[in-house]
Amino acid sequence: MDVMKSEAESQTDATSTGRFARVYRVLQDAIDSGAFPGCAFGVLAGSEAVLSDALGSFTFEREARSIRPETVFDIASLTKVVATTGIAMLLFQRGELHLDTPVGEFLPGFVIGRSSSELARRVTLRHLLAHNSGLPGYVEFFRRETTASGLLRACLALPIEATPGERFEYSDPGFILLGKALEILNRDSLSAATRKEIFEPLGMNATCYRPARPRWDDIPPTEIDEAFRQRRVQGEVQDENAWVLDGVAGHAGVFSNVPDLLRFSASVLSSLRDGSGIFESKTVELFAERQSPTGTSRALGWDTPSPDSSAGRYFSEHSIGHLGYSGCSIWIDLEASIAAVLLTNRTWPDRRNQAIRQVRPMFHDAVRESL
Repeated sequence: MDVMKSEAESQTDATSTGRFARVYRVLQDAIDSGAFPGCAFGVLAGSEAVLSDALGSFTFEREARSIRPETVFDIASLTKVVATTGIAMLLFQRGELHLDTPVGEFLPGFVIGRSSSELARRVTLRHLLAHNSGLPGYVEFFRRETTASGLLRACLALPIEATPGERFEYSDPGFILLGKALEILNRDSLSAATRKEIFEPLGMNATCYRPARPRWDDIPPTEIDEAFRQRRVQGEVQDENAWVLDGVAGHAGVFSNVPDLLRFSASVLSSLRDGSGIFESKTVELFAERQSPTGTSRALGWDTPSPDSSAGRYFSEHSIGHLGYSGCSIWIDLEASIAAVLLTNRTWPDRRNQAIRQVRPMFHDAVRESL
């Protein structure tokens, strides 16, 4: 199924009839106010891509290149769902991954030689997916680790700060470990597995880890890094820990564009609608279920709408999505069969600008009102 088959017609209809006029206004106002220099965005309704377009430029400079609908972005933590959770879902439905398997069975170093070994033995793959493992949220490993192996050892040795399952803490280290566990279980790197199992089957031809250097100039820069790499970051993963991990990690590292992410969303929805996606319907439903502790919005790998959610007011409780630090988002309403993708480089030229927090719910509200 090619969900992009009527993309050109849809774009023309959307702009000429003004159907999505409020979407354009929200995003243009965001650019004009300096929330980000540019964006690409798309909407899926049923099995049809009804909008795929772009506004603005790579940077705020007058001579900067214009962003196009197919422009590839560093999608940051969307990696957690498009790649890592996607592989976990496929392995689960094949019977090769059991959610309650202890992490230590794949990564013995997570248990051996630590003072909190009893708690570590209780951490499962489910806990890593649900961000309730007790691991800390974010650690600047890159400050002291210069190799992938060194960073992984440091991640394995992190303290378990809470009883597994009892505390939600959005954890990049948890997904670093999950990515490594999946590589061991799958006997393949995340880069190779996602390409063979997800990106190629879905026709996501622009999506990958570690874009080839000739493509770097076609990717909007994420920031001028004055603290670590001392250079403009463009075409390389922005996340410093992922960069030390050679650009391939469970928490960040994937680059993609709007058409590809709409294809991924269409596969999720078609899995529920008629079973034609790469996932089984029962797998999608299971991974969309909220986990412990009570009150968290987190499902398995995915987030779900919560009060003041980035998904806005109209995405149903039966929705899944995720955000990316660089300014990206994906939300899929499993009930309404609607998906929305927004890609920006809001961290250009630095990370201080937080205006994306107001833009995201306004964008999603405008999308749903337009539909």
